[in-house]
Amino acid sequence: MVSTMPNYGIGQAAEVLGVSSDTMRRMADAGQVKVVRTAGGRRSVDGEDLARLAVEVATKDQAGRERAQSARNRFAGIVTRVVRDTVAAQVEVQSGPHRFVSLITREAADELELAPGVLADVVIKATNVGIELPRRRA
Repeated sequence: MVSTMPNYGIGQAAEVLGVSSDTMRRMADAGQVKVVRTAGGRRSVDGEDLARLAVEVATKDQAGRERAQSARNRFAGIVTRVVRDTVAAQVEVQSGPHRFVSLITREAADELELAPGVLADVVIKATNVGIELPRRRA
């Protein structure tokens, strides 16, 4: 019986995990994910094992966070632009290939000291997008 489970190239697998192709190759070399060689000698990542690893990596990423929240749609990124007026601020965050734009109060943007280069999480719940920073260590 021939397996119908999909396999993915190193680049595709890296994109799924949000890592570089080099990191994906290192993960494969370390045995963190099952790979096979194609007839042409290229590495192919087992789809089922990639799914397992994606969940494991996401769980590890969340484990070190010092906050509890009901929102599950969280994207780590970097602020690329902040436009402030007297009441509101438009904040743009790049998270991998995703660009997020959030409209928040100017007061919140000032309190968070949002500016290009600041690392921030984009938190999406229902139709609202907010900006959140990890707790600062003393």
